[in-house]
Amino acid sequence: MRIELATAPGSPERPNEDWTSVALPAAGSGGSGDQGGTLVVLDGVTPPPFETGCVHSVPWFTARLGGALIELSGSRPELSLPELLAAAISRTAEAHRDTCDLSHVRTPQATVVLVRWGAEQVEHLVLSDSALLIEAADGTVRVVLDDRLDRVPREALRSHATADVYRNAPGGFFTAAADPAVAERAVTGTTSRSDVRAVAAMTDGVTRWVDTFHAGDWAGSMGVLRKEGAQGLIDRVRELEHASTPSGRSKRHDDAAVVYAEL
Repeated sequence: MRIELATAPGSPERPNEDWTSVALPAAGSGGSGDQGGTLVVLDGVTPPPFETGCVHSVPWFTARLGGALIELSGSRPELSLPELLAAAISRTAEAHRDTCDLSHVRTPQATVVLVRWGAEQVEHLVLSDSALLIEAADGTVRVVLDDRLDRVPREALRSHATADVYRNAPGGFFTAAADPAVAERAVTGTTSRSDVRAVAAMTDGVTRWVDTFHAGDWAGSMGVLRKEGAQGLIDRVRELEHASTPSGRSKRHDDAAVVYAEL
């Protein structure tokens, strides 16, 4: 088994709001101990420069949520992935309910990719605009996306006020914030372990290699990960960012995190 993870801030002047971790083995995930594992990738949502109702930073939130997810996904095999996410959101909310207004639309929040594998199957969960790649035994690469943010009218996202109307609302897009019920909105699925050669989870600071710069397709990004590793794919994105001019809602540089696991 080969596992690599890397993350880099979008700017040295700002803290990295992405968070990632891997746990091996995931106790009780099925089969002998070394056959199980779990990975988590979070992309903290950068708030606008005004009141969020919370005294804590986005990195504080992603560290709390990610820590809860990695612990629960390894220790509670009887829970489904949506149940794990709901429990982690609840635990994180309780950690700052007494000091913060968790009903605020801009309360700290994050996108989520969660993968758990055992001897028989590989389970996945994706919430918001991070991505999961699943490579089959024959080399075919399938991408799992939650594309609801892309369905929101682009003009609505140019204003914080109008974007907030669509945030964690019917007809809009969903992130992990303070409401555990959002876990049921996640994109989930299960694949036979024998049908999975590798998986890769990445935030949108990495997926821009495909969806912003069109430097390759999803299978190509998986190929880069195999040959150059997790940091190699981030380095490729940074090279393209330095040579480009941001447009639309794109930042020149974004926080980037990726986990690559050959199962």
